[in-house]
Amino acid sequence: MSPNGDLGDPISYMALDEGTPVFAADGDEVGHVTRVLADEEEDVFDGIVIAHHLGHDAFADADQVAAIHQRGVTLTVSGAEAQSLPRPSPNPTVMEVDPADTVSSGFGATMRRLWDRLTGNY
Repeated sequence: MSPNGDLGDPISYMALDEGTPVFAADGDEVGHVTRVLADEEEDVFDGIVIAHHLGHDAFADADQVAAIHQRGVTLTVSGAEAQSLPRPSPNPTVMEVDPADTVSSGFGATMRRLWDRLTGNY
């Protein structure tokens, strides 16, 4: 199958399955999807990790993904360019800081408690 073949209907990145074939802009199959990178809470698509036919994983940024269909993803880069896509880097640890964690006493703590009561967050 190639991008010129029937890849099915366009779909959202949220419905993209692991194992879906990935094609370069010139029709070369370069691998398959191993992971979709996105912030689902913000509805932001970051890109895909591809199990490349060269034997390693590669990262295609959202800007390098031309289309997502039921049976295939097409990239904006050629097969030759897809060979030099970067390898994915590990995601940094994300820590969520609550404002209450930064204010322990004094006027700030009093204001934090007042705000929590006003907003029902207590």
